[in-house]
Amino acid sequence: MRGGERVLERVLRQFPEADLFTHVYDPDAVSDIIRNRKVQTTFINDLPFARRFYKHYLPLMPMALESLDLSGYDLVLSFEAGPAKGALAPPTALHVCYCHSPMRYLWDAQADYRRSAGPLPRALMSILFPPLRVWDYATAARVDGFIANSDFVRRRIRRAYGREATVVHPPAAIEAFKPSAQVGEEYLWVGQMTPYKRGDIAVDAFNRLGLPLRMVGGGEMQRKLKASAQSNIRFSDNLSFAELRDAYATCKGLIYTAEEDFGIVPVEAMASGRPVLAYGRGGVLDTIIPGRTGQFFDDQTADSLVAAVRDFEAWLPTFDPQNAVARAARFTGERFDDTFMAALRRFAVGHPEVLDRLAGPISLPPIEKELAEP
Repeated sequence: MRGGERVLERVLRQFPEADLFTHVYDPDAVSDIIRNRKVQTTFINDLPFARRFYKHYLPLMPMALESLDLSGYDLVLSFEAGPAKGALAPPTALHVCYCHSPMRYLWDAQADYRRSAGPLPRALMSILFPPLRVWDYATAARVDGFIANSDFVRRRIRRAYGREATVVHPPAAIEAFKPSAQVGEEYLWVGQMTPYKRGDIAVDAFNRLGLPLRMVGGGEMQRKLKASAQSNIRFSDNLSFAELRDAYATCKGLIYTAEEDFGIVPVEAMASGRPVLAYGRGGVLDTIIPGRTGQFFDDQTADSLVAAVRDFEAWLPTFDPQNAVARAARFTGERFDDTFMAALRRFAVGHPEVLDRLAGPISLPPIEKELAEP
């Protein structure tokens, strides 16, 4: 149950009779809202170890998607950070894709994946990725309308597929977080300790600064990061939600080193009344207001973060927690519901049988206005 599943939950509330199609399904890993729906899987679900190693079946996913029978549906919604939009909707149906990200390993992050892979995976990438890119680009033509989860992803959709997209930010559980009167001296880092999250930058920078830092999360890099961290850095994993909520609310500030397509963690920190110091690329440009709810650092390096933390320390006395709380309130589930449905109505104008079911006025503001509002 990560960000993509939370988006799906909100959409299912709007479409109580919708059926679900997916490659691999584990009922025990999802919420009741999803589990109570009719779920149909592709043949990948029946392959060996599919629940754990489904990503290894990527080369089969185009065939699996195109084998789905979607006849009889007049509205198809695909949600992808992978190849979901390749499903074949009926000719008369409206197909809208909510894109968390074009496939990073096929497009802008291909070099990063190749560098971190072993010799055999790199060889397979050279063979498999070119035809997958051709297929992924071609399937963009099957979509009537794209919705992006941030302006960063909107620009990536344009670059990868030559298509424009409407921005609808994903929902965050804002109501679950509250500010605290007891704020400590410890900075906070939250996320999976995988290479692209760049937890190594935080460890290197705080080793030099000597300031207290708490690293929350597990992952393949955790052992390496622990080994390189000095005594001012502590590690926590498997926190309960109550413990994580308390960590947000009492930290001095959140350190965010990843380049994310959107990034729920900074929004949760702001909802807790705390400022964010983030690498200034990706979805954080939609969420953080520099000088009001946080600051950015320019380069994804420890040197840049060290300098930024020193500036951040000088800025902190002027920070007002209510500014952060007010900003986070723009990313509620209710706001997502309104903007998502308004986008669907806009795309459905040429599909009267769908538009009749999507009641209400079309009132989605232009992207430029949305991003300019504090």
